[in-house]
Amino acid sequence: MNQTIAALIVKRIALTLLILLIVSMIIFTITNLLPGDAAQQALGQAATPETVAALRLQFGLDQPAYLRYLHWLAGLVRGDFGLSLSSNLPVSEMIAGRLPKSLELAAITTLVSVPIAISMGILAAVKRGSLLDRIISLGTLALVATPEFLIATFAVLVFAVKLHWLSALSYGGEIDSFHDFMRAYAMPVITLCCVIVAQMARMTRAAVIEQLGSSYVEMAILKGARPARVVLLHALPNAIGPIANAVALSLSYLLGGVIIVETIYNYPGLARLMVDAVSNRDMPLVQACTLIFCLGYLILVLLADLCAIVSNPRLRT
Repeated sequence: MNQTIAALIVKRIALTLLILLIVSMIIFTITNLLPGDAAQQALGQAATPETVAALRLQFGLDQPAYLRYLHWLAGLVRGDFGLSLSSNLPVSEMIAGRLPKSLELAAITTLVSVPIAISMGILAAVKRGSLLDRIISLGTLALVATPEFLIATFAVLVFAVKLHWLSALSYGGEIDSFHDFMRAYAMPVITLCCVIVAQMARMTRAAVIEQLGSSYVEMAILKGARPARVVLLHALPNAIGPIANAVALSLSYLLGGVIIVETIYNYPGLARLMVDAVSNRDMPLVQACTLIFCLGYLILVLLADLCAIVSNPRLRT
């Protein structure tokens, strides 16, 4: 059985690497189809044709697309993302200065959102059809349907403009006190948690309800097991796989929602760096940031698949 699990894990990892390779091709192709000249954008409209041609030669922009992709892919394998067209700095150094900030924001959001969402989902499933279930369902549905920029704007109006509790901007500086922590993370975390908790709670509720309707849960109830024992010892262990998928899919929202949140709150993370790179048409930086976001999504999906394989014996065959 252990060999079967190991083989499945190896297959999942190999499939993830293959998908990542395909994604890198798509990213490189799409970024090269964007209108305009990256060298002209980097030098400005006042640059002479000779200067533009020299910059294109320096960064290999005069080479065929397939050669540039192979050189870029070889650099990725070595951990070299190339040079930024706008600042002429190594892309890896620019990402290294911003990625920890985005990871901190994602980690804090995860620590806050996952316990709340799973608890709400389980409670709504256990109280299915009750007033509490309807309140949770309607509330989460409303949050899912609300764009994150609208939630961010409302949070700024309430907590920053009206109540003056929090700052409208998050500079992500040094954290020396609880006030600094709240100033840096409270508003972005509140905005991200609203949609993440709503999505995760709804999917958790559906997963637990499916398990509560299974035959082994009915047998446990007929044997006189108490409701708490039925949920904790019978339903939840078999719902780990679906809940892990719900958590992974909900947290993948961070990879898209964080772009809007970091831009609105001026948070100095990787998403804000990518937005600036798109404005400057800094293709090496855009490609590296996009690939990192895609890699994060694939890792989340892979971890969810591995949790489902380990927790559910039926998936091993």
